Amino acid sequence: MLENYKIRPPFFEVGPKVYMWGARMLRLARELDKIAEKYDLDIILTPQYTDIAAIAANTERLHVYAQHMDPIRPGRGLGSVLPEAVKEAGAVGVMLNHAECKLDMDTLAATMARADEVGLATIVCADTLEEVKAIAALGPNLMVAEPTALIGTGVASDMSYVKDTIAAVHAINPEIMVLQGAGISTAQDVYNVIAAGAQATGCTSAIMAAADPEAVAWDMLGALRRAWDERA
Repeated sequence: MLENYKIRPPFFEVGPKVYMWGARMLRLARELDKIAEKYDLDIILTPQYTDIAAIAANTERLHVYAQHMDPIRPGRGLGSVLPEAVKEAGAVGVMLNHAECKLDMDTLAATMARADEVGLATIVCADTLEEVKAIAALGPNLMVAEPTALIGTGVASDMSYVKDTIAAVHAINPEIMVLQGAGISTAQDVYNVIAAGAQATGCTSAIMAAADPEAVAWDMLGALRRAWDERA
């Protein structure tokens, strides 16, 4: 776990995957930066590697994370993602073990160690309650708990999963914040999951595939702020 990395609840992750890139991605990133300022929220953005530098240089409030990296060191490794390069491009963290880029536990542990070494925070994804517990024991900075079967479906996790995974992580390490993902498709979904006790949530397809991604982001982040303030 990267020491002294600061991110505050409630936070939100926008995951473009390969839906958006280049100039269009930068336009959305700048709007997310305005939303973060308006609602005083931390937003993690995981753009394409080729967009990290431009987004980091043109936003102030976003936490720019790489979508993945490899546990390699400078030298040979054509086609691999070098941790030092991700860091120098302007990323402050890296997402690992997403359902679309799964790692075995040994590789995950090695990659997390390299992230710590170069100064990148980690947000690590997990599916089942058992996997959530195993990954929490490795000590990531942040976790994403999301049932793989619900990713991209528009069906959000049931509230028992939300509560059980948060409790499991905090029983192991109360410092690890848990983002509840998968199937978040409306502002009401965002509100519901935060009201149920989550510290964060996130979205990909509902924002990226929208006719107006910026408008959807405003709605979702407004719901995040409202749900958290009502909880408080």
